[in-house]
Amino acid sequence: MALNLPQLRAFVAVVDAGGFGTAAADLGLSQSAVSHAVASLERTLAGPLLVRSTPVHTTALGDAVLSHARSALAAADAVVDAAARHTATAEATVRLAATPTVCQGLLPSLLRRWSERLPALRIRVFEGSGEETEAWLASAAADAAIVVDPPPVAGREDPRAGSGALLATDPFLVLLPQDHPLAGEETVHVADLADDPLILSPNGCERHIRTLHQLAGLEYTPAHRVRDLGTLISMVQAGLGVAIQPEVSRPLVPDDLVLVRITPHHSRRLVLCGPQNRPWQPAVQALVDSVAQLPTGARGVV
Repeated sequence: MALNLPQLRAFVAVVDAGGFGTAAADLGLSQSAVSHAVASLERTLAGPLLVRSTPVHTTALGDAVLSHARSALAAADAVVDAAARHTATAEATVRLAATPTVCQGLLPSLLRRWSERLPALRIRVFEGSGEETEAWLASAAADAAIVVDPPPVAGREDPRAGSGALLATDPFLVLLPQDHPLAGEETVHVADLADDPLILSPNGCERHIRTLHQLAGLEYTPAHRVRDLGTLISMVQAGLGVAIQPEVSRPLVPDDLVLVRITPHHSRRLVLCGPQNRPWQPAVQALVDSVAQLPTGARGVV
């Protein structure tokens, strides 16, 4: 038994239109072509599907076949749509903005995974501060960004991820020299660091570090503010103070420093998303959708 989609499409169109002439106009075919397609389907199924009256109506066999015909056509249309989306994505370029710690600590593994799953998709990375990445995304200088704690959007499946895909839940830790008295501890309370100058790199982390001190009921008084993470690391190495850093920065920490868990516990969410103020490119949606298919360890710290 050999069925084909044109036969099914003609049958469904005749039922929906109530006649062969209107169905032919809807399909852009001649009436004889539609009639021939339906007759061929009836021969294949060994029974009449339609009563040729005005309007046309289905036989018992037609009733039994109709819902399955609709499902088959819907499935075929879905295949075509999926192929079209893939084609639109395959040759695209996505400009992806992210902060330095994300670019260095999280993005390399993601780029490797994306190159395996979406080999024809080109990703151009733009590194900037948290404020810069959000501005680039809003102004269309970037197509997507890895942002920190975006606001939740109604209707998303995972409200924790706001308007995109949750890549990592990134806890904050304290960065200490190896010879610091607390370096060997499993957990350090913020209050235990009161005598150590706090070195701060404000790039997107200051509000979280401020929250940590508020949770502990402590005054927030950073001793130094530096822009570059390399400067912060050098100052901690020199014994000039300690720093509170997100887990995603761990790959950048040299061997003579350690990251220790800190209490009260506090973390941030790293989310891959498109712009809030305009439609997403198909390629951006493909990246976001692909995150759900990545192993948890490939996304980041969760």
